[in-house]
Amino acid sequence: MVETVKGGAAPLHYSADPSEVRDWLQLLKPRVMSLVVFTGLVGLVVAPGHLHPVLAATAIFCIALGAGAAGAINMWYDRDIDAVMRRTQGRPIPSGKIEAHAALSYGVVLSILSVLIMSLATNWVAGAALAGSIGFYVFVYTMWLKRRTPQNIVIGGAAGAFPPIIGWAAVTGSITLEPLVLFAIIFIWTPPHFWALSLWAHADYEKAGVPMLPVVSGARETRRQILVYTLLLAPLGLAPWALGFAGPAYAVVAGLLGLGFLYYAITVWRDPQDAAGRSLTNDAPARRTFRFSLLYLALLFAALALEHLVLR
Repeated sequence: MVETVKGGAAPLHYSADPSEVRDWLQLLKPRVMSLVVFTGLVGLVVAPGHLHPVLAATAIFCIALGAGAAGAINMWYDRDIDAVMRRTQGRPIPSGKIEAHAALSYGVVLSILSVLIMSLATNWVAGAALAGSIGFYVFVYTMWLKRRTPQNIVIGGAAGAFPPIIGWAAVTGSITLEPLVLFAIIFIWTPPHFWALSLWAHADYEKAGVPMLPVVSGARETRRQILVYTLLLAPLGLAPWALGFAGPAYAVVAGLLGLGFLYYAITVWRDPQDAAGRSLTNDAPARRTFRFSLLYLALLFAALALEHLVLR
């Protein structure tokens, strides 16, 4: 946009640098946000009752805004270790594109706005659940657990499991067994998902002094824990069907996905490559398992939503 000032003064140029806009968006961790938003949307879709489409869209926007705000605060707090790890050196703060204090203010303001808008547009239960998810990710996972214990991702994984509860509460104004089951699925899914990533990124975490399980307990124990949690996840994925809020079509999809995840977990458990300290290739079992874990959660929740929309 260009505005000409009276009196012959030079024109004022107002324009947003696209790269700067991308930097601010990157602070919101859009890749992570996308899965968070999707599981929140599924919680909203399968909840009993009706929410006006405008309010439903507002609720999903608030979930996205809150997740992004928590991500921005996480990047502010972790800027020192992000600067050390190769995987995160290009983030806006360690690369010098955005000042740390600006990122913190950005995250705090968006957090407050997301909770206020959610509470006003839907109900205080959904607003409180959203506030709890932001607080858990920032204070419990980022500031307390991440740098202190290899169980960081186990306990801290609860932060990413809140969205179905928030979506459900936005419609119903309550939290019942059904969204808690969806919470449990994401909670148990998080460790094998993230430990698969940490197996092939362990050198980064070791360099930054982050006590991820492969760094503290070694690759062998990490592979075993991936298998253990996947053995728990496979039957848990069938819980919505067993409890009666999902049908046989979902059960078939959940069963097949559970078997698929078990297959990948077994390939990781049996593969000694990451234990030898060698660099993992793109086709390494750990990396394939990480990618399948993303597909697993997306398809599982998609099956639940589609069955609800199409067959009920």
